[in-house]
Amino acid sequence: MSNPKKIDHEGTILEIKDSKIKVGIINVSACAGCHAKGACSMADMKEKSIDVVDYTKRFTVGEKVKLSYQESLGWLAMFLAYVLPFILILITLFITTAITNNELISGIIAVAALIPYYIILSFFKDNLKKTFSFTIEKIVNI
Repeated sequence: MSNPKKIDHEGTILEIKDSKIKVGIINVSACAGCHAKGACSMADMKEKSIDVVDYTKRFTVGEKVKLSYQESLGWLAMFLAYVLPFILILITLFITTAITNNELISGIIAVAALIPYYIILSFFKDNLKKTFSFTIEKIVNI
């Protein structure tokens, strides 16, 4: 069986508190990473910090590390954050329009249907944090 695809980012450890490591990465847009990056502006590059849980205590502040994330989890996150709510809105909109014949009320109810969805999602926040987590590795220069 093949290994799952991973998305890797290099970063620097900014802060360590207990088992929580804050890593700073520079998020580069596609055009800022290409051969014509001189034509792009610095607005295409953003610094972000990512929290990683690691219990090994083998990292130090300022150290260069590689963060890895499974590509399939990115698709799952996109599905939960965008696709499923969109489907929920459409289904609610069609059903309430068929029942009420009032587009304003149907639209309000369809958008309001997102409130319980995100409340339910927030109940699973701890499970989602465990599922959507980065792995951290030292960068070894040879």
